[in-house]
Amino acid sequence: MLGQRVLTAVVLLALLVPALFAPQPWSFYVLTLLLIGAAGWEWGRLNRGGMGSSLGMGLLLALACVAALAAGWPQQPPVLAWWLAALVWVLGGAVALRTGPTLWPQLPRLARLVLGLAALWAAWLAMSHARSVGINFILSVFCLVWVADIAAYFGGRRFGKRKLAPSISPGKSWEGVYSGMAGVFVLTLAWRAMESRVATDSLSLFGQLLGQLGLLGGLAALAFLAGISVVGDLVESLVKRAAGAKDSSRLLPGHGGVLDRIDALLPVFPLALALLSL
Repeated sequence: MLGQRVLTAVVLLALLVPALFAPQPWSFYVLTLLLIGAAGWEWGRLNRGGMGSSLGMGLLLALACVAALAAGWPQQPPVLAWWLAALVWVLGGAVALRTGPTLWPQLPRLARLVLGLAALWAAWLAMSHARSVGINFILSVFCLVWVADIAAYFGGRRFGKRKLAPSISPGKSWEGVYSGMAGVFVLTLAWRAMESRVATDSLSLFGQLLGQLGLLGGLAALAFLAGISVVGDLVESLVKRAAGAKDSSRLLPGHGGVLDRIDALLPVFPLALALLSL
């Protein structure tokens, strides 16, 4: 199992890194379109769609992303998209986490499908725009989510006492969330120190938030993004529990499905851009 997990991670990195650092963003667009289409297929399956209808949802989502690409939105995106995504994630996420897995299957299936596909579309558009801003910027968003997740895991194991959402993910604790935020603060200091010494193609998310919102405002925004990454993880776990599924699929051996790997990223990218538009 571990060898399978490591091999899959190596293959994913071998695809992602060249696409991310390519001089032109088209290889990145193509790779992420394939992944987001697969995530759309998984979302259909988790919400009781058949194979044919789920494949259709994945294709529809990919075509919606291609339409946004043709409209030039990765370079000049509609800011309203970020705020609509923020509204859905903050309010919808709060309701979902408060009620637990029991309420989700009671919602109309069409509403569940539309909400998920819209969230995936907004995340793809935000990620594509982040790539157009610059490598340093998009890497800083990725690393914020990864460091928050790692710090939350180890902090939760060491200090975790108060359960965050026991009906959804019994292993997560409030202490883990606070550890994730602390990890992001340390990452911010390290990244800003690096930026002051090394020339980069763009200003990082950390530099932009601190520059636009000031020290306290920027740190508050970064803590919020660390917290919302946990919401993304919990919402996907909630949907899987409601569907009685352990993983979103088996597309990635040893890792589960695409949604299992990108759940924490989904709210962070559009909400980061919403905060930067203030």
